Amino acid sequence: MIILPILFFITAILYSSVGFGGGSTYLALLLIWGIPYYIFPVIALICNIIVVSGNSINYSRAGNFNLRLLAPYLVGSVPFAFIGGSIIIEKELFEVLLFLVLSIAGVSLLIQNKSFEDRKIKYNQPSIYLSFFIGSLLGLISGIVGIGGGIFLSPILFLLKAAPPKQIVTTASFFILINSISGVLGQLTKDSVYDQIFNYWILFLAVFIGGQIGNFINLKIFSNRSLAFVTACLVIFVAIRMGFKII
Repeated sequence: MIILPILFFITAILYSSVGFGGGSTYLALLLIWGIPYYIFPVIALICNIIVVSGNSINYSRAGNFNLRLLAPYLVGSVPFAFIGGSIIIEKELFEVLLFLVLSIAGVSLLIQNKSFEDRKIKYNQPSIYLSFFIGSLLGLISGIVGIGGGIFLSPILFLLKAAPPKQIVTTASFFILINSISGVLGQLTKDSVYDQIFNYWILFLAVFIGGQIGNFINLKIFSNRSLAFVTACLVIFVAIRMGFKII
């Protein structure tokens, strides 16, 4: 159990550095380490909350919070994240879903890493209806699998040229935070989950410390693009390893 908290610590540093929580990689690590799968989502979601809380505060203080951009995605995602979190699925289906989530997340982040650099382009916020639909879909996936969904929302917003990069990263952080809270509430409707989460306190401590370091790195040292690239490579590596495990 010593190696797992260290890996959670490293994951929190990498993901918090680019505004994410790390839920997808926490899930993969828990699966590889043989932790009971029904406890996966709530552990990952709590870790998300711990990590992105710091991100959200720091980005807001820097003046990058855009409520008009965030609101329609949250209106769609929050109820569906709760519904997804309350759904009980079989282990085999969970593993396949997790593999797909990791693969898409890693490739998306790898493709979008160039977008983490500020560029002078024209931005156009999507319609409320499209934003609501995207938020609902991501919320449902997030609740079922146990991630915040920001790692999907961020590349979508970059693709749509919805806002400047720093506002997109901030929006993704808040999306992860609020979705994760909703997902945890859904997960806690399962009695077996509530009884065991406190056994993993060391993981929560590890991501708290890692998240603080990652926030410092984001603000003071490395570029967002380089950290996004490293994080993407990590996610893809874990997805490949999971794929071999499933096969």
